Amino acid sequence: MPNLFKRRPKPQGRHTPNLWPVWAVAPLALIIVGALAYGLYQGAEALLTAESTSKNPVDVQDVIKTAVTVITLIGAVLAGLYAYRKQLLSEGDSHRADASQLAERYSQAAEQLGHDQAAVRLAGVYAMARLADDWPEQRQVCVDVLCAYLRMPYETHPTEAGFMKGEREVRLTIIRTIRDHLQDPKGVTTWCGFDLDFTGATFDGGDFSDATFCGRLVDFSHATFSDGRVYFSGATFSGSVVGFVGATFSGGTVDFYGATFSADGVGFSGATFSSGAVDFSGATFSSGTVDFSGATFSGGTVDFSEATFSDSEGTVYFSGATFSGSVVGFVGATFSGGEVGFSGATFSSGAVGFSGATFSSGAVDFSGATFSSGTVDFDSVRVHSAATIEWGPFSVIPVNQP
Repeated sequence: MPNLFKRRPKPQGRHTPNLWPVWAVAPLALIIVGALAYGLYQGAEALLTAESTSKNPVDVQDVIKTAVTVITLIGAVLAGLYAYRKQLLSEGDSHRADASQLAERYSQAAEQLGHDQAAVRLAGVYAMARLADDWPEQRQVCVDVLCAYLRMPYETHPTEAGFMKGEREVRLTIIRTIRDHLQDPKGVTTWCGFDLDFTGATFDGGDFSDATFCGRLVDFSHATFSDGRVYFSGATFSGSVVGFVGATFSGGTVDFYGATFSADGVGFSGATFSSGAVDFSGATFSSGTVDFSGATFSGGTVDFSEATFSDSEGTVYFSGATFSGSVVGFVGATFSGGEVGFSGATFSSGAVGFSGATFSSGAVDFSGATFSSGTVDFDSVRVHSAATIEWGPFSVIPVNQP
């Protein structure tokens, strides 16, 4: 048997009122108001009877007047119910019109992003960002469109086929727009917590500094950093999984200076560093994992100088990595917890430097590593008894140092 008082399925559309059926609400309202009216009538009659004397019987007209008043009250309640319902439906029409307008703005912004002229594409970037701010229900879709633009094929050299004049400025504007919306996680129009998919994108510059990446996946897998400078300085990676898996660093600088990594994981596994620099100096690794396992360092530098590894659960893996020409530096870094693992790594050239680093706890693991050339520098390292350096099948546990 169907439930007569079951609410209608939630209508599709932006803020469409979810109303009870009028044939169910009206009788219910009449019953409730009628019961109240009957009670009011009985009360009035009882009051008039109590105040009357044998010489002054109850005036029937007074009772009739009371009944008319009650009936008028019922009519007023029903009229109010009708007016309220009409107002809700009117608001629903208004919101549906608003949703249609937002959908039209989306189509126009997407069309602008595909225009041949860079100035029109720039206008499309700003239009899509404003739409994301105005349309919370579809904000992820708008963000996806901007990220998808960065994933499209991009020729950075003016002499090569496919190069588009002004395209770099469009892409830098998208990156800056995303960064601006990641500054305040509590802001009304924040994009923090939304997916950011940059898989396979090409970066020859861009500024994500001081951004907060939290709550969702941030994916730079197989991205190419070919030139320029990409800033992540001061950024916070918290609660997210940030992926640079298979990324290629073939030029320029990627700057994580002063960044904070408290995310579940940051993955650089399988990445290739053939030139340029990746700067983690001054960064703080308070939890989670930074994974460089299987990465290839054939040129350029990776700098962890003055970085702080401060949590027992924080781990930086270089397991199985190949160092054939890069310089990886932990100069002045502080290890007060966590682990840096080079197990199974191959050092055929290049250098890994820990000079001036402090190990108050945690571990550095070189077990199973192969050294055919290159250097590993522990000059002026300060090691306390709580820290260990694993060289192979045996451990070297240094004594306390002042």
